[in-house]
Amino acid sequence: MGKVIAVCVSEKKGTQKKNVDSAQLVADWGIEHDAHAGNWHRQVSLLSYEKVEEFRARGAVVDDGAFGENLVISGYDFKTLPVGTKFRCGDVLLELTQIGKECHAHCAIYHAMGDCIMPREGVFTRVLRGGVVSVGDEFVIAEEDA
Repeated sequence: MGKVIAVCVSEKKGTQKKNVDSAQLVADWGIEHDAHAGNWHRQVSLLSYEKVEEFRARGAVVDDGAFGENLVISGYDFKTLPVGTKFRCGDVLLELTQIGKECHAHCAIYHAMGDCIMPREGVFTRVLRGGVVSVGDEFVIAEEDA
């Protein structure tokens, strides 16, 4: 079982996301008011809290959302889960669509640390069923679509 640690959005692509504590997720779209929402397969990005903490332990000073992640979740190593895995958080149902991403232009974190975890640790989901996600919410692998 996992737990929501941060809910992050940004108004423009290419900018760091900020923790807003709670957000409305819209089916087939993503998070309201987030620059990466849209009709595509990378509507909501997830990053493991434990992987962020490991990176911080190496000396990185990064806030929630610094990697461009929408949701920071404790309790899962997302990259080990198969594409198609479904997650439930209250009424929200997400489906894992992509693991990792290619980094075309190194971000500020990479330039400062010589590394960035998002390309290998971050995963992407699409919203199957919308609702509100808030810090502190339970986040679980859904056995069924219900």
